[in-house]
Amino acid sequence: MFEPPVQRLIDEFARLPGIGTKSAQRLAFHLLNAEEADASRLSEAITDMRTSVHLCARCFNVTADDECAICQDLRRDTTIVCVVERVQDIPVIERTQAFRGRYHVLGGAISPIAGIGPEQLRMKELQTRIETENIVEIIAATNPNLEGDTTAMYLARSLKPLGVTVTRLASGLPVGGDIDYADEITVGRALVGRTEL
Repeated sequence: MFEPPVQRLIDEFARLPGIGTKSAQRLAFHLLNAEEADASRLSEAITDMRTSVHLCARCFNVTADDECAICQDLRRDTTIVCVVERVQDIPVIERTQAFRGRYHVLGGAISPIAGIGPEQLRMKELQTRIETENIVEIIAATNPNLEGDTTAMYLARSLKPLGVTVTRLASGLPVGGDIDYADEITVGRALVGRTEL
Protein backbone atom coordinates (compact mmCIF):
# COMPACT_ATOMS: atom_id res chain seq x y z
CA MET A 1 0.00 0.00 0.00
CA PHE A 2 2.79 2.46 0.94
CA GLU A 3 6.35 2.57 -0.31
CA PRO A 4 8.14 -0.62 0.82
CA PRO A 5 10.36 1.03 3.50
CA VAL A 6 7.36 2.80 5.02
CA GLN A 7 5.19 -0.31 4.88
CA ARG A 8 7.97 -2.37 6.48
CA LEU A 9 8.14 0.09 9.41
CA ILE A 10 4.34 0.06 9.75
CA ASP A 11 4.37 -3.74 9.78
CA GLU A 12 7.09 -3.80 12.46
CA PHE A 13 5.24 -1.27 14.66
CA ALA A 14 2.01 -3.26 14.24
CA ARG A 15 3.76 -6.34 15.68
CA LEU A 16 4.26 -4.51 19.00
CA PRO A 17 1.73 -5.24 21.76
CA GLY A 18 -1.13 -2.77 21.89
CA ILE A 19 -0.28 -1.19 18.53
CA GLY A 20 -2.86 -1.64 15.80
CA THR A 21 -2.51 -0.82 12.12
CA LYS A 22 -3.74 2.77 12.47
CA SER A 23 -1.40 3.51 15.39
CA ALA A 24 1.46 1.90 13.48
CA GLN A 25 0.77 4.16 10.50
CA ARG A 26 0.68 7.26 12.74
CA LEU A 27 4.01 6.31 14.32
CA ALA A 28 5.66 5.59 10.98
CA PHE A 29 4.54 8.87 9.43
CA HIS A 30 5.48 10.77 12.56
CA LEU A 31 9.02 9.43 12.21
CA LEU A 32 9.01 10.12 8.49
CA ASN A 33 8.17 13.76 9.17
CA ALA A 34 10.34 14.13 12.28
CA GLU A 35 13.73 15.76 12.37
CA GLU A 36 16.57 13.42 11.42
CA ALA A 37 18.05 13.82 14.92
CA ASP A 38 14.79 12.67 16.56
CA ALA A 39 14.60 9.52 14.42
CA SER A 40 18.29 8.82 15.04
CA ARG A 41 17.85 9.15 18.83
CA LEU A 42 15.02 6.61 18.74
CA SER A 43 17.07 4.21 16.63
CA GLU A 44 20.09 4.59 18.93
CA ALA A 45 17.97 4.10 22.05
CA ILE A 46 16.55 0.83 20.69
CA THR A 47 20.00 -0.41 19.64
CA ASP A 48 21.56 0.60 22.97
CA MET A 49 18.81 -1.14 24.94
CA ARG A 50 19.16 -4.33 22.91
CA THR A 51 22.96 -4.45 23.24
CA SER A 52 23.48 -3.33 26.85
CA VAL A 53 20.46 -4.55 28.82
CA HIS A 54 20.08 -8.15 29.96
CA LEU A 55 18.55 -10.05 32.87
CA CYS A 56 19.92 -9.81 36.41
CA ALA A 57 21.87 -12.94 37.33
CA ARG A 58 20.06 -13.12 40.70
CA CYS A 59 16.44 -12.00 40.27
CA PHE A 60 15.93 -11.73 36.47
CA ASN A 61 15.06 -8.02 36.54
CA VAL A 62 16.52 -6.00 33.66
CA THR A 63 19.95 -4.47 34.18
CA ALA A 64 23.06 -3.28 32.41
CA ASP A 65 25.25 -4.84 35.15
CA ASP A 66 25.61 -8.41 36.39
CA GLU A 67 23.00 -7.69 39.08
CA CYS A 68 20.25 -5.08 39.07
CA ALA A 69 20.29 -2.00 41.31
CA ILE A 70 17.77 -3.57 43.71
CA CYS A 71 19.90 -6.69 44.25
CA GLN A 72 22.99 -4.50 44.73
CA ASP A 73 21.27 -2.23 47.29
CA LEU A 74 22.69 -3.18 50.70
CA ARG A 75 19.78 -1.44 52.46
CA ARG A 76 17.27 -3.99 51.13
CA ASP A 77 16.00 -6.82 53.32
CA THR A 78 17.57 -9.92 51.77
CA THR A 79 15.36 -12.33 53.74
CA ILE A 80 12.11 -11.37 51.96
CA VAL A 81 11.57 -11.94 48.25
CA CYS A 82 8.57 -10.70 46.29
CA VAL A 83 7.84 -13.05 43.40
CA VAL A 84 6.34 -11.36 40.33
CA GLU A 85 5.31 -12.65 36.93
CA ARG A 86 6.97 -9.99 34.78
CA VAL A 87 9.70 -7.35 35.05
CA GLN A 88 7.03 -4.69 34.48
CA ASP A 89 5.44 -5.62 37.84
CA ILE A 90 8.47 -4.47 39.87
CA PRO A 91 8.02 -0.68 39.37
CA VAL A 92 4.37 -1.00 40.40
CA ILE A 93 5.37 -2.47 43.76
CA GLU A 94 8.33 -0.10 44.13
CA ARG A 95 6.08 2.96 43.70
CA THR A 96 4.19 1.97 46.85
CA GLN A 97 7.39 2.40 48.90
CA ALA A 98 5.95 -0.32 51.18
CA PHE A 99 8.36 -3.12 50.22
CA ARG A 100 12.10 -3.07 50.97
CA GLY A 101 13.07 -6.65 50.11
CA ARG A 102 14.27 -8.20 46.88
CA TYR A 103 12.43 -9.62 43.88
CA HIS A 104 12.30 -12.72 41.74
CA VAL A 105 10.81 -12.57 38.22
CA LEU A 106 9.22 -15.86 37.17
CA GLY A 107 8.84 -14.91 33.52
CA GLY A 108 5.12 -15.66 33.41
CA ALA A 109 2.47 -17.68 35.20
CA ILE A 110 1.40 -21.30 35.13
CA SER A 111 -1.14 -21.79 32.34
CA PRO A 112 -1.82 -25.37 31.25
CA ILE A 113 -4.00 -24.11 28.39
CA ALA A 114 -1.04 -22.15 26.99
CA GLY A 115 1.34 -25.03 27.69
CA ILE A 116 3.18 -23.16 30.46
CA GLY A 117 4.07 -25.27 33.45
CA PRO A 118 6.47 -24.69 36.34
CA GLU A 119 9.31 -26.00 34.15
CA GLN A 120 8.93 -23.05 31.77
CA LEU A 121 9.19 -20.55 34.64
CA ARG A 122 12.14 -19.68 36.90
CA MET A 123 10.97 -21.89 39.77
CA LYS A 124 14.21 -23.87 40.12
CA GLU A 125 16.21 -20.65 40.33
CA LEU A 126 13.89 -19.45 43.12
CA GLN A 127 14.37 -22.71 45.03
CA THR A 128 18.14 -22.33 44.68
CA ARG A 129 17.94 -18.79 46.05
CA ILE A 130 15.94 -19.98 49.05
CA GLU A 131 18.54 -22.62 49.79
CA THR A 132 21.55 -20.30 49.41
CA GLU A 133 20.37 -16.82 50.48
CA ASN A 134 18.67 -17.43 53.87
CA ILE A 135 15.28 -16.28 52.56
CA VAL A 136 12.53 -16.62 55.18
CA GLU A 137 9.47 -15.22 53.35
CA ILE A 138 8.22 -15.39 49.78
CA ILE A 139 5.48 -12.94 48.80
CA ALA A 140 3.48 -14.25 45.84
CA ALA A 141 2.66 -11.05 43.92
CA THR A 142 1.12 -12.82 40.95
CA ASN A 143 -1.91 -11.42 39.15
CA PRO A 144 -5.33 -12.02 40.74
CA ASN A 145 -6.59 -14.29 37.96
CA LEU A 146 -6.75 -18.04 37.38
CA GLU A 147 -3.13 -18.30 36.19
CA GLY A 148 -1.81 -16.07 38.98
CA ASP A 149 -3.76 -17.96 41.64
CA THR A 150 -2.53 -21.29 40.28
CA THR A 151 1.05 -20.01 40.32
CA ALA A 152 0.70 -18.72 43.89
CA MET A 153 -0.71 -22.06 45.05
CA TYR A 154 2.14 -23.90 43.34
CA LEU A 155 4.66 -21.60 45.05
CA ALA A 156 3.10 -22.30 48.45
CA ARG A 157 2.94 -26.05 47.89
CA SER A 158 6.49 -26.39 46.57
CA LEU A 159 8.30 -23.85 48.76
CA LYS A 160 6.80 -24.38 52.23
CA PRO A 161 8.69 -27.70 52.64
CA LEU A 162 11.90 -25.65 52.27
CA GLY A 163 11.06 -23.86 55.52
CA VAL A 164 9.93 -20.49 54.16
CA THR A 165 6.71 -18.63 54.81
CA VAL A 166 4.72 -18.07 51.61
CA THR A 167 2.27 -15.14 51.65
CA ARG A 168 -0.05 -13.73 48.98
CA LEU A 169 -0.88 -10.12 48.23
CA ALA A 170 -4.31 -9.24 49.57
CA SER A 171 -6.99 -8.51 47.01
CA GLY A 172 -10.35 -6.89 47.23
CA LEU A 173 -11.94 -3.46 46.99
CA PRO A 174 -9.70 -0.57 45.99
CA VAL A 175 -9.34 2.41 48.29
CA GLY A 176 -11.86 5.06 47.28
CA GLY A 177 -13.93 2.58 45.29
CA ASP A 178 -17.67 2.08 45.54
CA ILE A 179 -19.00 -1.40 46.28
CA ASP A 180 -21.74 -1.06 43.67
CA TYR A 181 -19.10 -0.66 40.93
CA ALA A 182 -17.11 -3.74 41.95
CA ASP A 183 -17.63 -7.12 40.35
CA GLU A 184 -18.68 -10.20 42.34
CA ILE A 185 -15.21 -11.77 42.36
CA THR A 186 -13.61 -8.63 43.80
CA VAL A 187 -16.27 -8.32 46.50
CA GLY A 188 -15.90 -12.02 47.27
CA ARG A 189 -12.14 -11.67 47.68
CA ALA A 190 -12.67 -8.65 49.91
CA LEU A 191 -15.01 -10.67 52.12
CA VAL A 192 -12.62 -13.60 52.37
CA GLY A 193 -9.65 -11.33 53.13
CA ARG A 194 -11.46 -9.19 55.69
CA THR A 195 -9.61 -8.12 58.84
CA GLU A 196 -10.77 -7.30 62.35
CA LEU A 197 -11.18 -3.61 63.25
